[in-house]
Amino acid sequence: MSSAHIALLGAIAGFTIYLGLPLGRLRTPTPRLKAGLNAVAIGILTFLVWDVLTHAWDPIDTALGKHDWETVATGGGTLAVGLTIGLAGLVHYDSWLARRRAATAQSTDPGAVTTELPRKNRSQAGSLALMIATGIGLHNFAEGLAIGNSAAQGELSLAVLLIIGFGLHNATEGFGIVAPLAAEGERPSWLTLLGLGLIGGGPTFLGTIVGQHLVNDTLSIAFLGLAAGSILYVVIELLAVARRSGQKTLTTWCILVGLLLGFATDAVVTAAGA
Repeated sequence: MSSAHIALLGAIAGFTIYLGLPLGRLRTPTPRLKAGLNAVAIGILTFLVWDVLTHAWDPIDTALGKHDWETVATGGGTLAVGLTIGLAGLVHYDSWLARRRAATAQSTDPGAVTTELPRKNRSQAGSLALMIATGIGLHNFAEGLAIGNSAAQGELSLAVLLIIGFGLHNATEGFGIVAPLAAEGERPSWLTLLGLGLIGGGPTFLGTIVGQHLVNDTLSIAFLGLAAGSILYVVIELLAVARRSGQKTLTTWCILVGLLLGFATDAVVTAAGA
């Protein structure tokens, strides 16, 4: 598989985010549809966390067998740092977003005194959607790096699986971006959805290109660690959404479907010798 094909598939993985964005123009999306898509994404991403970490740990495990303690220390430390940045970085971004949201609510309090009358016309829901798209774009760049680096290392099976998994994942992220607009009853224009999709999904394509030209075990571990941390963060968030949906039976079955899809995809790709 050529570099151009990998880059194209990386672009497809990123821009599947557009599958979810149009839901922002619906007044009342079906609760069961949202809960089902959310749960399938949880299952697929849970499988991906395991698969990505397995590939990240493999060179460290090999070094342990050879008693190559320098490689063990370098690889283990890199994996720990990558996981920390991927997971804790998004946690801190979410906390910052929550503080911004609280500050926005306070500034729009009818009892609050303000002299910034021109700013009253700015859509707060639109600003929030933009911040969410930016945060998603940051972790999608790390996912793209993992795709590109896996392909460059000859791990085409993992690269293709990452493309499929991230593509399905990004399809569900689209609604997450436009959720604030839907909650406020604001229907974004198609041009607005185009821009939000570029911010949230475009970095997957950019990361895929960059990752193909940076090849060594340490960088591979770092990229996979970043991806695993960011995926784990999304899983935690989606589990919270699943609990709030109240669709326990549907959620359970759809998570199982997602897990089985992950294993089935891996089996098919491996059997095909990709």
